[in-house]
Amino acid sequence: MTVEIVPTPLSDAQFHALTGAILSSIEASVDAWLQDDVIDIDASRTGGLLEMGFPNGSKLVINTQPPLHELWLAARSGGYHYKHVGGRWLDTREGREFFADLSACASEQGGMPLSFAAPPI
Repeated sequence: MTVEIVPTPLSDAQFHALTGAILSSIEASVDAWLQDDVIDIDASRTGGLLEMGFPNGSKLVINTQPPLHELWLAARSGGYHYKHVGGRWLDTREGREFFADLSACASEQGGMPLSFAAPPI
């Protein structure tokens, strides 16, 4: 089922600020889990791309797409594209929320419940 997503207009600067905060927030969660010995996820960030390697060898990749003002997630379960809609990042096909999808994919690939949350705006 495809839903129509009407993105909130963003300037390039707003897009970069929002996605930069998201990537930093994800990195902070991964760092906290490592420090608290919850799970050993290897995270590396290059610009607008964040790659997370899980103990089982699988990866999650989050990539910003500045020309499209989209956030992309690549996981074992598939590839997903998100647009900013009213303060949330929603999947362009089914309208699912980015952090819910990221948490579900990370939990599945990590073999344990892992939860990511949107950074404060």
